Amino acid sequence: MDTNLKGYWLGHSAFKFISQSGSIIYVDPFLKDNPSTPEEYKEITEADFILLTHGHEDHVGDTLEIAKNTGCKVVGIVELIGLLQKKGLSEEQAVPFNKGGTVRFDDFSVTMVSANHSSSFDGEYAGDPAGLVLSFEDDLCIYHMGDTNIFSDLALYGELYEPHVVLAPIGDHFTMGPQEAAYAVEMVNPTIAVPIHYGTWPPIDSDPNEFKEILEDISEVEVIVATAGKDFLN
Repeated sequence: MDTNLKGYWLGHSAFKFISQSGSIIYVDPFLKDNPSTPEEYKEITEADFILLTHGHEDHVGDTLEIAKNTGCKVVGIVELIGLLQKKGLSEEQAVPFNKGGTVRFDDFSVTMVSANHSSSFDGEYAGDPAGLVLSFEDDLCIYHMGDTNIFSDLALYGELYEPHVVLAPIGDHFTMGPQEAAYAVEMVNPTIAVPIHYGTWPPIDSDPNEFKEILEDISEVEVIVATAGKDFLN
């Protein structure tokens, strides 16, 4: 893909993006306790933004520590951001929004869409789970589906946002498995799909190659099975 954007899968559902103008963006930074995260990514000293799909521990992860150490903005659904503020996130760092809404920054924007799952943080209701559509200044669009199963609105998201890359959970047990994920991605119809949320623990030890075979059989979507810590966009 011809882009100056850099994208790194950090295991499970965690990602690091570096925008064309250098903004450092983390999505669902479950890192320190994530057995799939490379050691060099477990301690974060620089970040400009953290984007959260929902409140579960394996997605919020190290958010509060990273935010405290870097002063970054934390972006997520209203209820979750409110709970994080009770735990020490400052008002200046908090960026709450909700489904259908878009927040815009200097060189990218984030739109919140639905996901079919559940969400809690520290034993409290954390708002609805979500997917996040990231649009960058060179018109590259990345859709992080969050934790979800298949649902019919995915076809509408494909039409509305025309994402180039979809990050799709395939682990089964808590999200879609490989077959359902393949059909979900086919509904969105991106150029590239990257399987996520698999292999971290035995209950979600699905095979990404099964997802790849099914999706590439039913569509023209290219599947990239990312290596943790490596730039999968270039």
